[in-house]
Amino acid sequence: MKTIHKFRLECGKEVNTLKLREGYRVVRCEYLVPMKGVYLWVEQPLSAAIPTVKRQFVVAYSGDPVPSSYEYLDTALDPFGPEAYHVFEVAQPVVSNGIVAGRGVHPELLNATSFEQIRSA
Repeated sequence: MKTIHKFRLECGKEVNTLKLREGYRVVRCEYLVPMKGVYLWVEQPLSAAIPTVKRQFVVAYSGDPVPSSYEYLDTALDPFGPEAYHVFEVAQPVVSNGIVAGRGVHPELLNATSFEQIRSA
């Protein structure tokens, strides 16, 4: 079984962290006038046996820069105001066999402070 939950997202540079079940899927984003806020609807499994993951979302105003690694999800419009709110999911690095996906960096090298430390790793 599955369900859809609604989450309020804070706007601006603040990161919104949500605890979601693995296999979740964002299905809708909308600005709700009565609540004066941006909301995200997420479909997720109901089984308590499915592990949860923490995911981060950012709401950016039009024209605000965001890192290239952020994944655009949707835009919410205020029907009575000039604002558009763009929702992005913060990229999660995937570690497989000690390599961070997309970066090719071994975790031990992330703490290295000099070239000598990197060469000896």
